[in-house]
Amino acid sequence: MNAPPQPYPLVLASSSPRRAELLREAGYRFQIVAPPFIEPEEKHPHIAPMSYAESLAFYKASSVCDTCFDKTILAADTIAYMEGEIIGKPDDEADALRILRKLSGTTHQIITGVVLMHPASDRRLMHHDLSTIRVRTLSDGMIESYLATGEWRGKAGAYGIQDQGDVFVDSVTGSFSNVVGLPMELVAKMFVQWCG
Repeated sequence: MNAPPQPYPLVLASSSPRRAELLREAGYRFQIVAPPFIEPEEKHPHIAPMSYAESLAFYKASSVCDTCFDKTILAADTIAYMEGEIIGKPDDEADALRILRKLSGTTHQIITGVVLMHPASDRRLMHHDLSTIRVRTLSDGMIESYLATGEWRGKAGAYGIQDQGDVFVDSVTGSFSNVVGLPMELVAKMFVQWCG
């Protein structure tokens, strides 16, 4: 079986084990460099959510340029979006509780910005993917049990669909891997475009 087309050498600029696992499962070869980029606490009120996700991915990729100058860098950032509010990763358990109560019984979007960058040639490619999630009505008991697992940490929307947070989800429209944190269908298309 032939390996899927990909840039090489490829660097995944991410601290997310979920993104690395998705890439490995798809058969890609890469090294991991954790980006030193720190996400801003304030979100600009007039920025479109797709642009915001793409810009965070861009800054993550840019933050490893010095050490990966002649390599292709892949970076991604995932946000949740509902009723005009960009929902990133919760600050603490109280914030996770607020977010999950807000999402209960509603529909929201998961948006992942994806960037490919080759600093030496100043080449870059940027896209995003969007999935729609319908969340069940959550009882305080369900939320509190989930918060006790700690799995909400570092996850946009305060839940991980690949963890116990999947019990919250009634339906997913669009890419499932996008909800996990890296839309593999989009990544494969971007790799083909990049290598073509």
